[in-house]
Amino acid sequence: MTNGSESRPADARSDWEARIALRSDEAGTTPADARSDWEARIALRSDEAGTTAVTPVLDPPAGLEALAGVGHVRLSWSPVPDAVGYLVHRAPLRDGVPHGEFAPVDHLGGDVLSVPDTWYVDTTGEPGRPYAYAVASVGEVTVTGPLGAPVTCTALPASGTAPTVVLHVDAAAEGGPLHRPWQPMIGSERLSQLLCTDTSGGREIGVELLAALRRIHDEIGVRTVRAHSILHDDLAVYREVDGEPVIDFTGVDRVYDLLLSTGLRPVVEIGFMPRDLARDPERTVFEYRGVISPPKDWERWAELVRALVAHLLERYGEEVLSWDFEVWNEANLEVFWSGTREEWMRLYDVTAAAVKAVDPRIPVGGPSSAAAGWVDALLAHAARSGAPVDFVSTHTYGSPPLDLRPTLRRLGFPDARLLWTEWGVTPTHFHPVNDGTSAATFLLSGMRSAAGRVDALSYWVASDHFEELGRPPRLLHGGFGLITVGGIAKPRYHALRMLSRLGETELPVPAYGDGADGLVQTWASRRADGSLAILVWGSTLDQSKRDGDPALARRIRLAVEGAAGRTVTLTRLDREHGDVTTLAGRLGVTEWPTEQQWAALRAADALAVEKAETTAEGGAAVLELHLPQPGAVLVEVAGS
Repeated sequence: MTNGSESRPADARSDWEARIALRSDEAGTTPADARSDWEARIALRSDEAGTTAVTPVLDPPAGLEALAGVGHVRLSWSPVPDAVGYLVHRAPLRDGVPHGEFAPVDHLGGDVLSVPDTWYVDTTGEPGRPYAYAVASVGEVTVTGPLGAPVTCTALPASGTAPTVVLHVDAAAEGGPLHRPWQPMIGSERLSQLLCTDTSGGREIGVELLAALRRIHDEIGVRTVRAHSILHDDLAVYREVDGEPVIDFTGVDRVYDLLLSTGLRPVVEIGFMPRDLARDPERTVFEYRGVISPPKDWERWAELVRALVAHLLERYGEEVLSWDFEVWNEANLEVFWSGTREEWMRLYDVTAAAVKAVDPRIPVGGPSSAAAGWVDALLAHAARSGAPVDFVSTHTYGSPPLDLRPTLRRLGFPDARLLWTEWGVTPTHFHPVNDGTSAATFLLSGMRSAAGRVDALSYWVASDHFEELGRPPRLLHGGFGLITVGGIAKPRYHALRMLSRLGETELPVPAYGDGADGLVQTWASRRADGSLAILVWGSTLDQSKRDGDPALARRIRLAVEGAAGRTVTLTRLDREHGDVTTLAGRLGVTEWPTEQQWAALRAADALAVEKAETTAEGGAAVLELHLPQPGAVLVEVAGS
């Protein structure tokens, strides 16, 4: 572990230990019902005063180029060394010059619009209409630099024939290790729901949630699960009797025993606040009223954390030394934290000290923030205070996660792990994008972007048995889950299943044609037995295209050198293959399915594998296929 000790004064840790005993108070207010409270406060940021970090304002990237394609414009630029991302702007043209202000291109992700890669595909414009584009560098999620010199481009209208993208894979290419950012972690509803015997849609909640978690472990190989509220009162961890603390981990043991039975391990998100320990006990979030208050007694909070960690170590043994302990959830949003930012920094210090007091080898980190916020602030604070930061955790939705490695280097924590402990297509509950195929291609693009630069990219969440703002009102309600109530895989789950089929060695894929290396993305691999797995998908971040756009469909010509004569199979994922929303619509499902409809829906729970017809050109096997948008195909080539 590196805590940037070279940049801190020698007595920083003793100063930290002395200051965690200090206290300040802040009054709060009482929220209304969970959903209206959430909708009113979700966009509000918590107090920004106190800890600050100096973030450089970066020059814009050089070398901006724009390439017109049917239905889209592909932009590319040179990297800026200290940038965590880039923000693409656009303005309409009039008489060949920008008309009006440049504004960020809004692909409707609902969160951070900046992207980490040095390219962007814009499908939000009107084909045939010219636009000016300019790009700014992002040094921190709230600090965007000046725009660079603009370029102009016009997306081409569709002509009726889908353009062809040509892909080449050499089965014998050297390649390199294939990174799997989806494997370390998945998100879940609070684990107390594993004990719930109530039903949603006629299905028992705890039983189905456990089955979903087990399936994700067994079929996709995910290793850990992160969930809120391990200290919430529904597990009866903490109460005060005659003014004295009473601590009981029986409920925690029950849910962790169940989780461990699936093969998964917990990421211990330390929160919310037990009501009897809260300074503002009426400040809550969600339907289940998680208390978002600072503690009324900092030493009792520290003792609770120490007791929890010591108990887990005693019960589950040294494997706990590899569990990640994360401090709170999204305190940079007012809806999740009723105190100030300075108070949360103190919460981090106190909590981290309590974890390390049990065993200094146990990893602890944060800020577990929304929209990549407070990362700089926490690291700058920890560099001064001496607080340990073994990993940096944060969240984002609607775009690939930013590249925070420059931030870690700049602030003196180059060896801290990067855990994106929440990530998804949208931060919005009950959003229809969650249920269809476009979210699956979004997932593939995000994982591809993050591979090799993050330690975990945790999709939020496993199952539609999820009730932050109330239980599911119907089968397809835009829930965050990868798996529906009733256990039917959504397209996003199928996308993860496809990723799990990739081999150990990543292979290069030279690509040519309208849409190559942008609108059409690839991930090719070789397995230990010599067989190949090649993923191809149509990709746009633009959620206005979630139901598909024929102009973005492409013809794919894939040539696999050295594979002539081998058996080739296809697994398709698109609106007609594996999309539960399409099937449910045809069956006439409205609220909850009938038993007959449930049986028919199971046809969407697994993707069909079909034998592909190929032609031989020299030593290459050549495959041609239609790729709709949204759509993905997994091409598997047998070993020689």
